[in-house]
Amino acid sequence: MEEATSSDLTCSNLPRHLSSFVNAFVDFSVSGLFFPNSKPNTPSAPTPAISTRFPAPSRLVAIGDLHGDLSKSLQALALAGLTDPFSLRWTGGTTVAVQVGDVLDRGGDEIRLLYLLHRLKFEAYRAGGELLTILGNHEIMNIEGDFRYITPEGLDEFKQWGRWFRVGLNMKHLCLGLEKPSDPFKGIPTSFPGVKKEFWEGFRARIAALRPDGVLSRRFLSGNQTVVVVGDSIFVHGGLLQRHVEYGLERINEEARDWINGLKGRRSPTHMRGRDSVVWLRRFSEGFNCDCQHLEGILSMIPGVRRMVMGHTIQEQGINAVCENRAIRIDVGLSKGCSNGLPEVLEINGGLDLRVITANTLYDHRRVMREEEKDGLALLVSESRLEEVEAVA
Repeated sequence: MEEATSSDLTCSNLPRHLSSFVNAFVDFSVSGLFFPNSKPNTPSAPTPAISTRFPAPSRLVAIGDLHGDLSKSLQALALAGLTDPFSLRWTGGTTVAVQVGDVLDRGGDEIRLLYLLHRLKFEAYRAGGELLTILGNHEIMNIEGDFRYITPEGLDEFKQWGRWFRVGLNMKHLCLGLEKPSDPFKGIPTSFPGVKKEFWEGFRARIAALRPDGVLSRRFLSGNQTVVVVGDSIFVHGGLLQRHVEYGLERINEEARDWINGLKGRRSPTHMRGRDSVVWLRRFSEGFNCDCQHLEGILSMIPGVRRMVMGHTIQEQGINAVCENRAIRIDVGLSKGCSNGLPEVLEINGGLDLRVITANTLYDHRRVMREEEKDGLALLVSESRLEEVEAVA
């Protein structure tokens, strides 16, 4: 075989390797993380299928809203036995974990959390487990360009991401044989009247990253479920009404995916908007006088489902349940940008054994209550409080 001459060593011979290197360089510069080569869902597919239903695992864990707080999120993940607190690697084995949305807003670690959860998905998949992430109302707001709940720290994080991403674009442009990537900042204003000038660059980067077909929204959010059924539990950020079930859970998931991928215009699908939408509903997560008969009717429409697990509404008393454990509310406001609550996670073993794993040292219960015990909740500190098991994050 003849030796390659210098004229043969053009970028056109190495586009995939060059792009992979640049992408890995940008990823590490932004998040400090590298990613495996193989992925559970192939990102090159324009519309990868979104699974809505998963079989019952031996162990199921649910984690509430994270809101841009990496430190507290890591505590919750470690509390659940899902990650090593030092290496940040997946340690959950075959556990299936569901995070019920609202990763964005109110904190300064939004991008780092998106990257971390993304990598943990790969690691969980390789271990025979699963990490499922759900769209919350704050993801929907940001994709639509509603930045009411951003923080200066969050804008700075996006500004830094934007700078590194441009470095990557410039590196790719140096190679004349490589097809020029599109510029995600194209068409975005360079100034924002009414916003302090120091935040303009962060605003531009946030729009480029999170708008429909944005760099980070397509990569990290388009594969998220809006509603997911795991065994006999259904997970949703806000809640479900009869009309949502009639519309079709799979249809809701697919329409959200298509919108985030830029195929459905700028506004979110109808079921994502308004106080009674799947990401905004609070009917079963506020107070303790819920319409349990109404909830039972909704659950009966979904074969095999016996409980709804929700985030969205902060539960200052911690994770709790109403309607005989049919409605479980798991948003403990753990982010410093919310109520700085103590980390707690919900664990469901074998579909029946429910417990709260908590960092709250006031609780030292070791009982695990089964749903068929009629007086189970009455034995606890609060009627609405699920069994708690103290753990150290």
